[in-house]
Amino acid sequence: MFLVDLLFPNRCLECNRIIQADEVVCELCFNQIHFTHHHYSESNLLSEKCRLLFPLQYAFALMQFEEESTSQKIIHQLKYGSREKIGKIIAKWTLEKIDFNSLHIDLLVTVPLHPKKEKERGYNQLHLFADSLSKELKIPSDHTLIKRNFYKKAQAKKSRAQRIFNENLFSITNEITNQHILLIDDVFTTGNTMNAVAWEILKSGNNQVSVLVMAMD
Repeated sequence: MFLVDLLFPNRCLECNRIIQADEVVCELCFNQIHFTHHHYSESNLLSEKCRLLFPLQYAFALMQFEEESTSQKIIHQLKYGSREKIGKIIAKWTLEKIDFNSLHIDLLVTVPLHPKKEKERGYNQLHLFADSLSKELKIPSDHTLIKRNFYKKAQAKKSRAQRIFNENLFSITNEITNQHILLIDDVFTTGNTMNAVAWEILKSGNNQVSVLVMAMD
């Protein structure tokens, strides 16, 4: 392993400096990441957007997802660069910046990939992230509670057809009730995916939903 590190050293995703094997960016580039600081307030831009779509308790985004930004490069490497361990690094940053102790979360639930896509990628980019949070927070995580029913996005042109598709995009595998679920995804963009998953959880019983995303577009 030592020889591999010498021949192929780990480099910062942003500036290409040699860094420790368990890091993703150097200290200088880390300081350039646009963190949201959503933990400073219960109300923030993400929670406002989510509340337009579904009943929400809390919402947190760790970073801003901007074009050509360091945060975009980090998440793209996590999703498409076969660097699953980045999820553990982002979990560490999340725990440093967000206090979960007063939220009374019962279960961490990840947004699923379709099994075919997960097989192609080799992993779900959210699993190690959620499992790392679960271990530190001592809150169970569940990667199978929500099932993605379709491999590709709908190509429907009519709004009604698109709405029907979105309503059936996910299904719940086990009935749950009286649970406060922290729903986890990588990037919040339009909110369509989060909306579809959240309603499956809310329809299942007297549940509450909070949201955690790595970044917000």
